[in-house]
Amino acid sequence: MKKLVSALLIMAMGVTMLTGCGKSNKLTVEEGKLIMGTNAEFPPYEYHEGDQIVGIDAEIAAAIAEEMGLELVIEDMAFDSIIGAVTAGKVDMGLAGMTVTEDRLKNVNFSDTYAHASQVVIVKEGSVIDSVDALTGKTIGVQLGTTGDIYAEDIEGATLERYNKGFEAVQSLLTDKIDAVIIDEQPAKTFVSQNEGLVILDEKFTEEDYAAAISKNNEALLAEVNKALAKLKDSGKLDEIVAKYIKED
Repeated sequence: MKKLVSALLIMAMGVTMLTGCGKSNKLTVEEGKLIMGTNAEFPPYEYHEGDQIVGIDAEIAAAIAEEMGLELVIEDMAFDSIIGAVTAGKVDMGLAGMTVTEDRLKNVNFSDTYAHASQVVIVKEGSVIDSVDALTGKTIGVQLGTTGDIYAEDIEGATLERYNKGFEAVQSLLTDKIDAVIIDEQPAKTFVSQNEGLVILDEKFTEEDYAAAISKNNEALLAEVNKALAKLKDSGKLDEIVAKYIKED
């Protein structure tokens, strides 16, 4: 009998330990939810439509959450706060038209690529800036913390004006406070279509890949997000989402 009681106690302790481990290694910040950090000032990837945040990234995140059986929650914040929110465990992932860079990889893991993008240059019609090389010595507007901000630092003699939102840089260009704006191609197309007198240079500034930023301490979530992305790619759902917002020229 004593041996039986001892065996039962050991089994009970084992179950308790396993349960405890499960709680300490939870997949997401909040049970049953997938919290996405973004900056909803980046059409067509994320932007406000009434009280909702919509766009390519919002729909991709919703599809990932559905594949994982979770409810999507979107937290809007400054772009340069997203990596910090991921590493601090305030959000599960950052999805914000975010480019994979060596510097960002020091702080977070990235999912498999879900989109290819380019940084482009917006100028006013008739501008003397007709190529990337012509940016030398000019005053350039960028969105704080973006790759446009990072890579523009290498332009010889350029003065950078940093803005929290891309459209703020565009407004400064329209009022001649700056000479050009460097920003992602799809938002650039949106801004140019909405503001007469602006054009995009034919020459690309950079070529990039977008992915979801996930904490280095959550390999399990990274694996699940990649699994969901693979299903979305194979089913054609990913292409369907992108095509909804980005029309072929």
